Amino acid sequence: MQKQVQRYEMSQQDFQSWGVNDVAFIKATEYEGKSAYAIHAADGTQMAIVGNREVAQAAVRQHDLEPVSVH
Repeated sequence: MQKQVQRYEMSQQDFQSWGVNDVAFIKATEYEGKSAYAIHAADGTQMAIVGNREVAQAAVRQHDLEPVSVH
């Protein structure tokens, strides 16, 4: 007998608030013509731009959040 999986649909608002207190996203970007990394809150709000990925990860962890890379 195959087990049926329950499906849950999230609203856009639910999806945007998912992880808001737990994660921050790190995205490669350009700033003033140089490679940089933007740190975004789970709701998409940009919080900072730093020079390298390691600094971005450290900054996120200092605020008790889990860094997640966005490609």
